[in-house]
Amino acid sequence: MRQPGSIVWREIEATLGSEIAEGVYPAGARLPAEAELAARFSVNRHTVRRALSELQSRGTISIERGRGTFVSSSRLTYPVSQRTRFSENVSHVSSSARGQLLRSWQMLATENLARELDVPAGSSLIAFDDLRIIDGEPVSLTTHHFPADRFHELPVLFAETGSITKALAALGIDDYARRLTRVHARKSTLEEANILQHDLNAPVLVVEAINVDAHGRPIEFGNTRSTGGRWEIVFDTPISAK
Repeated sequence: MRQPGSIVWREIEATLGSEIAEGVYPAGARLPAEAELAARFSVNRHTVRRALSELQSRGTISIERGRGTFVSSSRLTYPVSQRTRFSENVSHVSSSARGQLLRSWQMLATENLARELDVPAGSSLIAFDDLRIIDGEPVSLTTHHFPADRFHELPVLFAETGSITKALAALGIDDYARRLTRVHARKSTLEEANILQHDLNAPVLVVEAINVDAHGRPIEFGNTRSTGGRWEIVFDTPISAK
């Protein structure tokens, strides 16, 4: 029974959210079609659509064109610290997590990339796109940029190992550290939506990062995009003793 003065779509959102939390609709389950939900709650489809849109904005569900509405998987916690490694960060979720090389190319450093990598503008860079997959599900898409004079072999090594850390180790970089992490959200592009298999209207979480070698010299600028409601970024900030 509806509460007096309540907003109908918010009641529908709360009801579906509770059912998802209680496991009535488990992770990956497909929700009933809009028409079925409209009949269930005795409302029009526009009202149902408003409730579903709110659930999607919170990352509770994903609306996939031509397929339907699905309950999102639980959020993945991704710690960011001075030593950030994808495989280590997601090992608690799956031991099968690895990267997949989508494409690689050479390019000239723009002014922005030159500043991030501390190289002259116009310098040759090697770049490649890396899709991360956990248990068969695409979770993030990263575009990596490295100075070509030091790392021109990196795409081939990454394709063989599925790991940036292992590929760098093969080139003599035994360890590296995170110097900078920037995080923001924006609207997904069509290409990102297709690769990450989410709705075009779903936001993406963008993480920009600069990694440096043992001498503090920048070796990589990365730009990672993931479905906004899928990740929880946790910044691990060390506290200095006084």
